[in-house]
Amino acid sequence: MTSWTSMKKDELEKQYSPSRWSHRMEADDVIKTHVKALKEGTDRARSLAQTLLNVPYGEGEGEKLDAYIPTTNSLDLPLVIYIHGGYWQFLSKEESGFMAVPLIDKGVVVVAVGYDIAPRGNMDLMVSQVRRSVVSVVQQYSHISGLYLCGHSAGAHLAAMVLSTDWSQYSVKPQIKGAFLVSGIYDLLPILSTYVNEPLKMTEEVAIRNSPSKLIPQVKLSSSSCQFVVAVAEYDSPEFRKQSEDYYNTLKANGLNVTLEDVSNTDHFSIIEQLVDGDYHLTKLLLKMMVKC
Repeated sequence: MTSWTSMKKDELEKQYSPSRWSHRMEADDVIKTHVKALKEGTDRARSLAQTLLNVPYGEGEGEKLDAYIPTTNSLDLPLVIYIHGGYWQFLSKEESGFMAVPLIDKGVVVVAVGYDIAPRGNMDLMVSQVRRSVVSVVQQYSHISGLYLCGHSAGAHLAAMVLSTDWSQYSVKPQIKGAFLVSGIYDLLPILSTYVNEPLKMTEEVAIRNSPSKLIPQVKLSSSSCQFVVAVAEYDSPEFRKQSEDYYNTLKANGLNVTLEDVSNTDHFSIIEQLVDGDYHLTKLLLKMMVKC
């Protein structure tokens, strides 16, 4: 495949426009359907679970999270933190509880994290927020049996940044047992000249320090015991697929415990929407990881 550095701007824009690659419907329709599916799933989760909504993890207005808690007498439950996508400028925690639908039945706590999307938030702030949200969850839920991360698209990028954290700067060091990174971006340099960066206003320096692919030595220090799953959709764009494949290969070459899941018959949106279904391949994989550990 042609390197992004030699692509014309319109081709690069197309590569980083996931809705233009769906095999199911037109670009506008796939986004509308995506938001509707996530919101309906979240509403369903809120009707099934005990919820703690708008729990502050910091002082900022956007620094809140929602917890979806199973009805159980057990204290030692696995907990998965979900970080939403939306290209760092769209969506919120209000559409991010959907994966609790199949998980609460299995005794899993789901936490959906909010953060200040652009233009209100910049990349450095968003990364700081998700890191602090993880610290807050660890402090508030001390009885969990295992901590897991799941992020989609921009949320997979932010989850990978959490896994690249120097925790010596924080009050606790979270022991993250597993991470599901779904259709993510791990090198931000290709999007600098695209429409994606217009509200973000990232410089090259900001993009480099917030690119998980550039932070592998810190991942090895912070997350060597974590089980990574890098998942990509069959109908993600070639450039999105390359982002996942390159990050997987880099993690593997550095001795980390990582698998690549190439999920057939999914696009950039359906790959995460289907986590509302207990019989979906990635849902079963996530449950297997949490039960096994």
